[in-house]
Amino acid sequence: MNERTISLTAQTTRRDVLLAGGVAVAAMALPKSSLAAAKAAPSQKEIQIMSFIKTEDGTEIFYKDWGPRDAQPIVFHHGWPLSADDWDAQMMFFLDKGFRVIAHDRRGHGRSTQTWSGNEMDTYAADVAALTDGLDLRDAVHVGHSTGGGEVAHYVARAKSGRVAKAVLIGAVPPIMVKSDKNPGGLPIEVFDGFRAALVANRSQFSWTCRPGRSTASTAQARRSARVSSTTGGVRA
Repeated sequence: MNERTISLTAQTTRRDVLLAGGVAVAAMALPKSSLAAAKAAPSQKEIQIMSFIKTEDGTEIFYKDWGPRDAQPIVFHHGWPLSADDWDAQMMFFLDKGFRVIAHDRRGHGRSTQTWSGNEMDTYAADVAALTDGLDLRDAVHVGHSTGGGEVAHYVARAKSGRVAKAVLIGAVPPIMVKSDKNPGGLPIEVFDGFRAALVANRSQFSWTCRPGRSTASTAQARRSARVSSTTGGVRA
């Protein structure tokens, strides 16, 4: 496990330049004593610390870890295509109840490495194992939504003794999402093909249509549009 330090000065923007110019003009009007004090201050912006663990294949997994280290941990696993931020409200709630709360960005999501390979459940579970080992989490409650539920199921099935107390699956993908003769209640593969096509064609539009808080009718319309796009090669807004 490592904690990576990121200097924000490496991410200078046009706004930073304009602010710096404004500060320089204001400094010209200051007395010499104030200028001397200003020179003693660091010239860089405040350094931001971000926490990551590194997996065996070199992938960096971003995580949040809040609360007392001796409290029972609750680990939150987000759905696709979200990030650890999706759990902030729940994390704050359980933090207030005295728990230690952890959430991570799955590989290929959020602030974690944008991986080309390993985007399947076995590797997701291995990444969680690296996180729980690195933080030495014991008797943890793992909460997973959607894809995160599949991740939880795969991880719990192979977790080391003493690591897991409970698992909570919320609207999760297990046992399988795709419709088949053995799973008639699943979603047709055309829905997923449509999602892929819509993402490639217009990711912003897709994310806006499927954003949290949209009505069930709007989500259903998005799925119908996705099915159309998979058969026509285009995207319906």
